[in-house]
Amino acid sequence: MSDPTPPKPADDPRTTAPSERPRRGSGWLSKIAPGVRSLVQRKDTPDNLWVKCPETGEMIYRADLDAAMWVTPSGHHMRIGPGLRFQYTFDAGRYDSVTAPGVREDPLGFVDQKPYPERLSAARKATGARDTVAIGFGDIHRTPAVAMVQDFAFMGGSLGMAAGEGFIKAAETALERDAPLVAFTAAGGARMQEGALSLMQMARTTLAIQQLKAARLPYVVVLTDPTTGGVTASYAMLGDVHLAEPGALIGFAGPRVIEQTIRETLPEGFQRSEYLMDHGMVDQVVNRRELPQRLGAVLSILMQGRNRKAA
Repeated sequence: MSDPTPPKPADDPRTTAPSERPRRGSGWLSKIAPGVRSLVQRKDTPDNLWVKCPETGEMIYRADLDAAMWVTPSGHHMRIGPGLRFQYTFDAGRYDSVTAPGVREDPLGFVDQKPYPERLSAARKATGARDTVAIGFGDIHRTPAVAMVQDFAFMGGSLGMAAGEGFIKAAETALERDAPLVAFTAAGGARMQEGALSLMQMARTTLAIQQLKAARLPYVVVLTDPTTGGVTASYAMLGDVHLAEPGALIGFAGPRVIEQTIRETLPEGFQRSEYLMDHGMVDQVVNRRELPQRLGAVLSILMQGRNRKAA
């Protein structure tokens, strides 16, 4: 007995094997030019194409922000890492990297919400650096100098043994090359995962600065946002000259802690670079675009004075 169901047309898609069905999007355009399809495919917009100004909330095109040295139209100086800092500071962005010595990691076996080695690993993966301090040697407006930069993106720029060794290495390099030292500070304080060993770096870095002073080599500090805690209590406030970027938070304890302690409302702009300049803790507040020239002038004058005294 024959099947009462009539046969389906051969071109009915329900009867065509999946491998034999025409692929979606394979029309006349792809047949004429096989490479055209890839040219007209929709492309995803990068997540970091636009950057939000922390001060005003304005969305800024990343390329424009790069061209403006990461200073927003409102004048807010965004935080930058050692790579950009060296590029902006040294003449034509040329410098020699100086490697800091290694230190013993996790000497206390510290664990809070996660083990200290895991925090170090995450910070290294995010920044591509071994620790917070980077060192470079080059010309700053035609004056040879050593620059030490703290990266706040690496565990808040916290001062630990590696950072202490980095600062000391920068000072030793300045002594070896008979050049001034410039420190760009950015830190939330001492690294709690290293306990008292991190606090010891305050004394060790202070001794390194004394060696520079004994050799009559200038030590200039550029305070960037934020510079707080043990870094402020040590090498950030021991320079021959203190410059600061506009709007940088500079202090020991945070404003909220101070208000809770003294039970008073702090003045407007308290602990910002402009307030500190008005009260004698900062010599000049300098825009990032003008900083290399200003640094070069200060270093040149200090080195000339040093050389005259030596003669």
